[in-house]
Amino acid sequence: MPRTPRTATATATALTAAVASLALLATACGGGEGSGAAGADGEPVTLTYWSATNGAKETVEAFNKSQDRIKVKFSLVPSGPEGVTKLSNAVKGGNAPDVATMDYSQLPEYASEGNLEDLTEAAGDTVDKKFPDNIKSLVNLGGRTWAVPFDVTPIELFYRKDIFKKHDVDVPKTWEQYRAAAEKIHKADPDVTITNFGGGDPALLAGLSWQAGARWYGTEGESWKVGIDDPKSRKVAAYWDGLLKDGLASKTPLWGEGEAKERATGKVATIIGAAWSAGNFPTGYPDSKGKWGIAPIPTWDGKPATGMYGGTSFIVPKGSEKTEAAAEFIEWATTDPAAMKARITSQKTPSTALPANEALREVAAKEYDGSYFPGQDVYGIAGEAADSIVPGWTWGPVHAKVTSAQTTTGADHTKALREGQSAAEKVITERGLKLAD
Repeated sequence: MPRTPRTATATATALTAAVASLALLATACGGGEGSGAAGADGEPVTLTYWSATNGAKETVEAFNKSQDRIKVKFSLVPSGPEGVTKLSNAVKGGNAPDVATMDYSQLPEYASEGNLEDLTEAAGDTVDKKFPDNIKSLVNLGGRTWAVPFDVTPIELFYRKDIFKKHDVDVPKTWEQYRAAAEKIHKADPDVTITNFGGGDPALLAGLSWQAGARWYGTEGESWKVGIDDPKSRKVAAYWDGLLKDGLASKTPLWGEGEAKERATGKVATIIGAAWSAGNFPTGYPDSKGKWGIAPIPTWDGKPATGMYGGTSFIVPKGSEKTEAAAEFIEWATTDPAAMKARITSQKTPSTALPANEALREVAAKEYDGSYFPGQDVYGIAGEAADSIVPGWTWGPVHAKVTSAQTTTGADHTKALREGQSAAEKVITERGLKLAD
């Protein structure tokens, strides 16, 4: 959701130049010349919208009630790779929606393959004026605007206050202290581990590598540079593989029923999550209300730093002839207070996504029921975390293939880095792009 990470101008500039010089976006066409405020016959423009995000349906309902020139028809689609595949097939088949949401990590690949409408004319000014620099660099590629930011996703630490108190453990500020906490808690109660980290979630491995200062992708002249299996990332992988090997972290796979059960029954003392994670607690672990706390993620040197875990943008898939109307809806959904209010107050499970548009954060904080985390400002904590996002991270043009390769490695995070590096180099070469030595 909205939270503004600092952005490295030099890195963004380098990426822009490289994307342009590598012709990564050469196959992408400009935005459609289609309908804007109303159709030619005076009837409302009808947009189709696909998303897997919480609160999207309620946002659409509020938008449709707010005016009568544009009507949006919403469809809930799967999240993750399944949703990306569905959208890709729709683009290829010529029946893609007019609007969709997409993870930041997918944008360079989607844009370079010509699957997005160019939003520079329709939304470039909105992105420039209403979003922080560090987020702009994720949607502005090759000197063009390909998406509009939705949220910011700083990694945070969620911890069981009662378990920490029972075992006289302080909230860790460093990863060294985190391991010490894991050892103390597990020694006192062998049934409890520090967290579940069984693999299968490359996005989290990427975010933690980001926090450690890694750069999985970069540019060197007109070539792509891949650093997935670099020393900083290997340090992260070795740390977690060590916790798993020593039985201090649970090998239960992430995003499964086993994970949810362990978290709901007090078998893990912490959860490595993001700003959006807080919204899952009331329904996922209802009996633990008041027991969970939120803190900054531990760091390697004790100084505030975090990476992003996921993150969503709004796109107009290739083939839409309603780019102007789509851009109007997207601007409303990402910057209008009424959109944020609808997203939060109309759901059984309120979203805690941190808006990329900073002006909406106060609205979100006011509307959100934070009683699950008594005494804590959920949005304030997320905002501070976002301010510590390590600048300079960029995504590469083949990350979907990297994610697919890493998912097969399970709980072996060191292997996941090797497989990711190999996949990235292979696919970049296969696509005819230049790979730095």
